[in-house]
Amino acid sequence: MSRFLDMLLDAAVRTDRGMTTGEPKAPVRRTWAEVHETALGMAAALQAGSADRPGLVHGAAVGVLAGEPATIAPAAQAVWLTGGSVTMLHQPTPRTDLAAWAEDTLAVLKMIDAQLVLLGAPFDAVAPVLAEHGIAFRTLDELTGAGTITPDASVAGADDTALLQLTSGSTAEPKAVRITHGNLHANITAMMEAAELDVDNDRMVSWLPLFHDMGMVGFLTVPMVTGLELITVTPVDFLGRPLLWAELISKYGGTVTAAPNFAYAVLARQLARADGPLDLSTLRIALNGAEPIDATAVAAFVEAGARFGLHPEAVLAAYGMAETALGVAFAPVFTGLDVDEIDAEQLEAHRRAVPGTGRTFPKLGPPLPGIEVRVVADDGTVRGEREVGILQLRGPSVTPGYLTVNGPVATQDAEGWLDTGDEGYLVDGQVVVCGRRKDVIIMGGRNIYPTDIERAAAEAADVRAGNAVAVRLSAGDGRRRETFAVVVESRKAGDADAEAAIRKDVTGRVFSAVGVRPAEVVVLGPGSLPKTPSGKLRRAATADLVAARSTSHSE
Repeated sequence: MSRFLDMLLDAAVRTDRGMTTGEPKAPVRRTWAEVHETALGMAAALQAGSADRPGLVHGAAVGVLAGEPATIAPAAQAVWLTGGSVTMLHQPTPRTDLAAWAEDTLAVLKMIDAQLVLLGAPFDAVAPVLAEHGIAFRTLDELTGAGTITPDASVAGADDTALLQLTSGSTAEPKAVRITHGNLHANITAMMEAAELDVDNDRMVSWLPLFHDMGMVGFLTVPMVTGLELITVTPVDFLGRPLLWAELISKYGGTVTAAPNFAYAVLARQLARADGPLDLSTLRIALNGAEPIDATAVAAFVEAGARFGLHPEAVLAAYGMAETALGVAFAPVFTGLDVDEIDAEQLEAHRRAVPGTGRTFPKLGPPLPGIEVRVVADDGTVRGEREVGILQLRGPSVTPGYLTVNGPVATQDAEGWLDTGDEGYLVDGQVVVCGRRKDVIIMGGRNIYPTDIERAAAEAADVRAGNAVAVRLSAGDGRRRETFAVVVESRKAGDADAEAAIRKDVTGRVFSAVGVRPAEVVVLGPGSLPKTPSGKLRRAATADLVAARSTSHSE
């Protein structure tokens, strides 16, 4: 029996809580019981099939391409109640080359062995593209008229796949994290405990994309299977008008929200200019995760929100990844951001986080209940407190493996440990993340983390906030040693004099921050930096961009 599905079925009959969608133009609230009733009808339609589509078989992988939480919630439930797994497909944007998107999507669907794609607004227009490529699909609005099913939590077991979460990175070589029913149950219950979530009083507010684990697991699946009240809009709504996020917290008395660091920086600028009545005093958790946390951005958010009643203690730093369904570590609730200030030279030269000056990292809290975290050296030996190495995880939340284009790949070693690829250390029982191992730049025996470079570069005049990337340049191709380049976006790209001033400013700020100069500073126009579908900057793709520019300039 799936304890995850058991939670979902219990919430459907136990609570009068629900989800509100459609803000700000046409808000509609549905109780979780109503969402569940819709899901039962959709599940019956999926099992029955259609004139040209067979019914779903048990264990089928189903891709979902839709943007509206109101339809995604019952659709995901319906797939789970038939014993299938859900994969939220990467979504095309107005700038997407649909031919290339279709090719990438075909590769993903083949990789997960998808039986069907469920298609919903606003992506109905891609139906001809799917049909042209022979992709089996059904629209969400046609999943009616087949009656209902009798739900049963035993339709799936703990080891059966519930979610196939596509990872950020290259679409040419897709990879999906296999999240089981057992993984979801373990991580959801652990997050509920660590965040002290109260199903009777908490109200979650979100705009997060549902093709990302923070949105799909944290702010759709968690409230749906536990009976928490949810107010949710789409990323398009947020990006079109970021202040809407704060307005919804104010209107509904939101107590829990979450976003990556860049969004808090955006909201801080909006709040600083806001003059309307807002009340952020109800917010007890503003979780910051999914990308490196910038203490400066957090301070700006706290300062801008203070006049609207925001408590600085509401900021909750977190560490998470799809490989644990979502959460790994949460800072203690209502304690605010706590940073660890350490000696930069000891970190870079000796890989020790010695208290001192020169570098700060946010403390991300203790591991969630049931998750073990350890730090290991390159030779596999376990390191002690404040010694930097690779972070490894173990516990019931940890995925058993990936699906790749070359077949399944196990994630755990013989003792159950997962290598995260992140460098970090432990202090006072809390996790601290320094950066991704593959992105570390080694110069003169020093380990330099690209986030330090990027934060300095982003402070330069005319550089777009959150749009600076540091990439490692390996020795060779005329370079005697490893070095790095910095790539930034600016609205003044193309103006030779402005670009020269930006390059000089970036170089000076980076040298002041890390003591070395970039080999190159590239200034690009807005929208030029490669990003993942969830909006994260892609360092590897940016490095390819730098290499391609260098090649073209040398020809």
